[in-house]
Amino acid sequence: MSGLNGKIAVVTGASRGIGKQTALRLAASGATVVVHYRNSQAAADDVVRQIETHGGSAFALQANFSDAAGPRHFYEQLDPELQRRFGSTSFDILVNNAGAGTRAVIEDVSEAELDETLQVDLKSPFFLIKYASPRLRDGGRIVNVSSMGTRVAYPEMVAYSAAKAGLEALTLMLAAHFGPRGITVNAVLPGATATDMNPGAQDPVRSQALAQTIALRRVGQPEDIADVIAFLVSDAGRWVTGQRIDASGGQRI
Repeated sequence: MSGLNGKIAVVTGASRGIGKQTALRLAASGATVVVHYRNSQAAADDVVRQIETHGGSAFALQANFSDAAGPRHFYEQLDPELQRRFGSTSFDILVNNAGAGTRAVIEDVSEAELDETLQVDLKSPFFLIKYASPRLRDGGRIVNVSSMGTRVAYPEMVAYSAAKAGLEALTLMLAAHFGPRGITVNAVLPGATATDMNPGAQDPVRSQALAQTIALRRVGQPEDIADVIAFLVSDAGRWVTGQRIDASGGQRI
């Protein structure tokens, strides 16, 4: 597949899980992928190697988005690398996938935990998009990875879901703001997906119980979400913007 030939895609949290599969998927479609990671350099380098082994192009960059300076630090690294490789700091696709969140009911969430969740899941995407604005080419794509926890009540996800709900509101505002430039902005809402952030979906016994709450009777895989993201950033997704795309297999419908 070559639908993204010549495109440059930034995928945050791309060393594992949904981000990793999204990076692999976009690279398979021809994009050069910037593989962002927080701590796992070895894992990010492995994603780059996998992409290059299959004839694609990618490079890894580190930034800590739990730090308020993280988004700016990320672009301070990205700009010279893009300039060196392509003669420009412009790119085409931003996938805000990096996320974090405490699983606890409201009585057990500390102020520090709430602050970190809001920083990683809302404030950092906000500023990553703000700083992307002059760099993102007209006709570009922004995808924010949210959660089906914004439409179904999971009390132990109170901090995470609140932050993601803010991200979805931001998605709608920015779809209108960037529309005149032909830039689409959408949110994808995964359900129970077998990643490190959702150990229950990886556990053989607990995943079977989860599957009973899902219309398609299985938990999601990172590839399932990556394919939805790949559609939204492709030319086939050009007429979709400002949307919350539930990618949960019909969980708790």
